[in-house]
Amino acid sequence: MTVASAPHDDLPPRLTRLTFHGPLSEARATGMVRRLTATRPSTVLDIGCGWGELMLRLLDALPRAQGLGVDLREEDLRRGRRNAKARGLTERVRFVRESAVDTRRGPADVVLCLGARQALGDDLVPALRELRRLVADGGRVLLGEGFWQRTPTEAELARMWPGATVADHHDLATLTDLAVSAGFRPEWTETASPDEWEEFESAYQADTEVWLAANPAHPLAPETRARLDTHRSAWLTYRGVLGLAYLTLIPTNP
Repeated sequence: MTVASAPHDDLPPRLTRLTFHGPLSEARATGMVRRLTATRPSTVLDIGCGWGELMLRLLDALPRAQGLGVDLREEDLRRGRRNAKARGLTERVRFVRESAVDTRRGPADVVLCLGARQALGDDLVPALRELRRLVADGGRVLLGEGFWQRTPTEAELARMWPGATVADHHDLATLTDLAVSAGFRPEWTETASPDEWEEFESAYQADTEVWLAANPAHPLAPETRARLDTHRSAWLTYRGVLGLAYLTLIPTNP
């Protein structure tokens, strides 16, 4: 039996403990909103938006701005639409199920790409060039991108995601230099803290862990247990090795 074939009400709730789909605290999000709204942008584009929590917060702070979120997961998009309706933002934001590869959306005054660079393609450099194309002159890109805090060992790589290699990420200095080479200047550089990572990774699995503890004999229990154990092993391995940078980038003049 697969997850898709089981009754919906027989499954654990999904990611209800997460406010943001990434290691991002309330305090850091508040600072991001303050910086990104300082120039009074009128359009926001969220690439790989999920449920678009940060985009909705920007729109809350910008009463005349319009937002657009694109993602491929309809379940997350529905959550974003529900949250927008609850905040009275339905008329100013759209959540669209579509690929961001070669998207014709934009340019926008603010482009968000938070842990979703893969939505623009597998390679970082072309993705950075795409972000430069998608942001309006004088606008801002907020990029959330992984980086190695130190070079992982072969043993560590073997316990991370399937096929993990050193080439999957750069160090922070190289990541920032690549953004500059793609046509940006870094207005603000910050990195997720250990507390933010632990809050995110624990909340990411908590709903399912609680369900599994209560349903050890469920037909889905074996595959669910394997998935949870594999993910937990991976993140406890990359804990302190893999970082997440939040770069607020200003496009340079053509």
